[in-house]
Amino acid sequence: MKEWIGSIELALISMVALRLLSGSFELTAAFLMLKFNSIERALAINALLAVVGPLVLILTMTIGLIGIADKMPFSRLLIVGLGVFLILFGLKK
Repeated sequence: MKEWIGSIELALISMVALRLLSGSFELTAAFLMLKFNSIERALAINALLAVVGPLVLILTMTIGLIGIADKMPFSRLLIVGLGVFLILFGLKK
């Protein structure tokens, strides 16, 4: 078991931790919406989640790209980075 845990890369652990944190935000927000029982409050909570989601996407992609930067040719890394940029650009418009 120790060998398996030791073989997991730090970048992967960071990405998983961010996604688990993001998921806990989502669950907490859902329970808060139920607790407040108000559409206005639910919209406010949902607006906060709309900020958290893209931040988590950007952070996990950045960590992942840094983690594989030494294993991929620069041209492929550039294509992946361009894809992330296009996703973010598409969300903005």
